[in-house]
Amino acid sequence: MNIREMFEQEEHQRLSEYASFSDESRGRDVPEEESDIRTVYQRDRDRIIHSKSFRRLKHKTQVFLAPEGDHYRTRLTHTLEVSQIARTIAKAVRCNEDLTEAIALAHDIGHTPFGHVGERALSSISGRPFSHNENGVRVVEKIEKDGEGLNLTWEVRDGILNHKTSCSPATLEGDIVRISDKIAYISHDIDDGIRAGVLSEDALPDECTRVLGHSTRDRIDKMIHNVVEHTLDSPRVKLSDEFWTSLMELRKYMFETLYTNPVVKKEEEKATDIIQFLYDYYMQNADALPDEFTHMISEGEDVSTVVCDYIAGMTDNYAVEVFQGLFIPSSWNKM
Repeated sequence: MNIREMFEQEEHQRLSEYASFSDESRGRDVPEEESDIRTVYQRDRDRIIHSKSFRRLKHKTQVFLAPEGDHYRTRLTHTLEVSQIARTIAKAVRCNEDLTEAIALAHDIGHTPFGHVGERALSSISGRPFSHNENGVRVVEKIEKDGEGLNLTWEVRDGILNHKTSCSPATLEGDIVRISDKIAYISHDIDDGIRAGVLSEDALPDECTRVLGHSTRDRIDKMIHNVVEHTLDSPRVKLSDEFWTSLMELRKYMFETLYTNPVVKKEEEKATDIIQFLYDYYMQNADALPDEFTHMISEGEDVSTVVCDYIAGMTDNYAVEVFQGLFIPSSWNKM
């Protein structure tokens, strides 16, 4: 028996009946020889960590565009916080930690530069909905590794696709990531908002903080405990009704006071203009795209889709750099 098979046997002895077992995965689109030391979900996690798309998350906006300070979250640090919360829950409820971690690490891999403003801009400009969760699946299936994709398991791709609030993942591990994403971003966005002077702990809704806690640390800890308590021996992830209502009320408050705050969003129009200019330019000059993207067009992919692929993969910094190179005289760039 090799090490992988030993791990697979241990899963059946240790994990909940509702967990996803590595040796029962629905597999990959392209069959591969099994590893002798890693399960399929361990391999998926490793592929994601070593992917270019994952590394680029460090320079993609979470909430604050071009923040002045090193302690604001980026899309990468958000991803790591989601992974930590999700793994804690998965371990406590005896789910597959490797699958949970793989989904968590890849759940935002399809995000555009400039956060959700980039997503909205591409939707408006291209004339069709652009969703980062759907694009995340496209990234791991068709864009990574110069068009080869990462050939991830079905369960991980399902988790990426269905991590949004309105979706329903097929696995309990995907459901854990879905709720962990909400716990993470609402908690750490409050922390960043307080750091930026846009929010204050005392101004948060009393009915929410009474239930969820009076600090970022307390809120994360209490919500994790609540999820674990209501998810043990259950096929779906649950928060108590009181906690879920408070979390959604706090989320509503964040949209009203932070996500649409003029101080936070004052640079959004500039970001939207950059996306607009880049899209228009590459639609008219598709031959200027990198080779792997022009190859996709030659293989029959829709030009607009490929242009969106290229722009969505950019970091904030790179989008600005390309914009400057295309539309601003070089002498002005150096001023």
